[in-house]
Amino acid sequence: MSRLTPKLIGLASIFALATAPAFARPMEIEDVANQKNASNVIISDAGNIIAYTLSSPRNLITGDKDGASDTHLYVIRDGGEPTKFIGGEGSISSLQFSPDSEHIYFRKKRDGDENTSLYSISLTGGEAKKVYEHAESLGDYDVSPDGSTLYFVGKDKDEDQKKLKDKGFKSYAYEEDLDFNHVWTVDLSDDEAEAEILFQGAHVSSIELSDDGKTLVVAAAPTPLVDDDLMKKRLHILDASTGAQKAMVNNPGKISTYRIAPDNQRIAFRAGTDINDTSNGVLMVANINDGSFKQLTADAPQHIQDIEWLDNDSILALAHRGVESALVAYNVSGAEERTYNTPSNIVARGIDVSANGDVAFYADSPAHPREVFAVRDDATTKLTNHNAWLSEITLAPQTTFTYTARDGRQIEGLLITPIGEKPKDGWPLILTVHGGPEAHYSDGWMTGYSAAGQFGAGDGYAVFYPNYRGSTGRGVAYAKEHQNDYAGAEFNDLVDGVKVLASAGVIDEDRVGITGGSYGGYASMWGATALSEHFAASVAFVGISNQISKFGTSDIPNEMHLVHSLKWPWDDADGHWMELLKRSPLFHAGKSTTPTLIMHGENDTRVHPSQSMELYRSMKVRTDTPVRLVFYPGEGHGNRKAAAQLDYSYRLMRWMDTYLTDGNSRDKPMPEFDVGIEDKLGMNDKKEDTAED
Repeated sequence: MSRLTPKLIGLASIFALATAPAFARPMEIEDVANQKNASNVIISDAGNIIAYTLSSPRNLITGDKDGASDTHLYVIRDGGEPTKFIGGEGSISSLQFSPDSEHIYFRKKRDGDENTSLYSISLTGGEAKKVYEHAESLGDYDVSPDGSTLYFVGKDKDEDQKKLKDKGFKSYAYEEDLDFNHVWTVDLSDDEAEAEILFQGAHVSSIELSDDGKTLVVAAAPTPLVDDDLMKKRLHILDASTGAQKAMVNNPGKISTYRIAPDNQRIAFRAGTDINDTSNGVLMVANINDGSFKQLTADAPQHIQDIEWLDNDSILALAHRGVESALVAYNVSGAEERTYNTPSNIVARGIDVSANGDVAFYADSPAHPREVFAVRDDATTKLTNHNAWLSEITLAPQTTFTYTARDGRQIEGLLITPIGEKPKDGWPLILTVHGGPEAHYSDGWMTGYSAAGQFGAGDGYAVFYPNYRGSTGRGVAYAKEHQNDYAGAEFNDLVDGVKVLASAGVIDEDRVGITGGSYGGYASMWGATALSEHFAASVAFVGISNQISKFGTSDIPNEMHLVHSLKWPWDDADGHWMELLKRSPLFHAGKSTTPTLIMHGENDTRVHPSQSMELYRSMKVRTDTPVRLVFYPGEGHGNRKAAAQLDYSYRLMRWMDTYLTDGNSRDKPMPEFDVGIEDKLGMNDKKEDTAED
């Protein structure tokens, strides 16, 4: 028998805030373009200067032209006010202080550049100067301690192939003729110097130079294929002057951030505890001389998000624990030495450490997107306020909501509820499911173009974000609980959460919509078909409808096998094919009564657009249920450009409004395709003005 005993953390505050006094206004879809997010925070060795990038979306409503978010460079001196050093259009990334801390290096493609190049700007101000432009875009980089040598990741340029393409010969063999990244070096003291390859034979993604300039650690996979980058990437330890390999770290699974200790004797890194680990959230330490390593946090109920060395024997780790975060110092044996005193109402996302132990990080909270913080003398200070516009908004309450699933497993999630009087039967609900599933929601800022959050609550919806089994943040064992059980207990967790919310009187069980992207899109398609009776509307983004054809069209078949299904389709005596088909929304499409909006980027290589086409066609032919498929040209596994994001938000909310606001309205016809973008951009007003003229 199902056991759904709710543990409602802060539920009393939900109802208290639901009847709060009058407020200025709730958040709206158009406000998403005002959200600014800090990232790429670095701190100087002396700890007195912090630099970071700030992401600013294009605002089409106010007249910006379409495009991806722009990122700007900011600098904070001695805890003072942030100063914008570089603005304008385009992306700034990969910040580094020069060895003398007098300049900041960064990557950017500026006007006149053919490729992304390396620039520097003096901390005294002035114009940025180009340091080096490679024949192809410059990737990760590092500069020698004396500033004379640049090490960077980049490709060769094939002029003959370019000439053939210019003549119209553009055919290619799928997964053949791959372009490898190499490690290059160039003498920065010689303007005429040519870059030379230091390391090749594997596809390089990132590099790190030791403080003494003698050792280079390189993360490389056998090929540029995404599957190899995910599952076969290893750390190569090289002589920085010759490129000769001295050792290799044979990490057992996925790998991410790595840092060399100040004394150049160890490497701290994040990796999966074994080849079947879904994530790279375990802290490990390797010997730089022979590559041997040990796992420090394999059994901890957490996932490490970022790391930096504090000294030769201590590592600062940013740990996500459930929906919260912590800055924790570990010694090289894995013992916790210290947990930093940081505010409990923020979620840290990335860190950097000065030579004297000061910490800079960026974090968000239920009250604001990502801002910059610093820890000095065990005191944490918020240094920026780039989202001051939120002072004009009254935000809906956000609480942690923990419940017991039908098999007794404790599931944690985040709940946003509207301000105002709760309807007699509860609010309509937008259940928002994260992708991965090796990801998790943290108790920070929960609103984006595809996540209704605050603007959903502003429209009268409760919005729930569950960390169903398979999510990260609670340790390796919990993250593996979804394996070899596609759409099984992991998606039962979603239904169980809805039932607990309904039994607690928070939501109306007859007015529940489900949405999500990637694996969350899979959940939304599953909810619209196999679990159709539970969901009155579904909006599925870049989702999986057919686990068999997904295997044949995705760029990550090995990852699917090793960390998700644990089986190949042809495994087992009679083959695994039928089981995969039964775990596919396509198989259940004929019984769908859930109006379903499907959206997908045309250029998606992770989940091929055919996945959306298959479900659309099957529902269209086999049912009379409303179904619509919307493609976004030029977009991939998620929408990057402002127009596609804004269009997505409007379509998401109008679909939910159509089928959730007046009870269970599954029989309503689909809303028109036109969401009135011209009116929202003021284009019709301009036409009227022109006519009057």
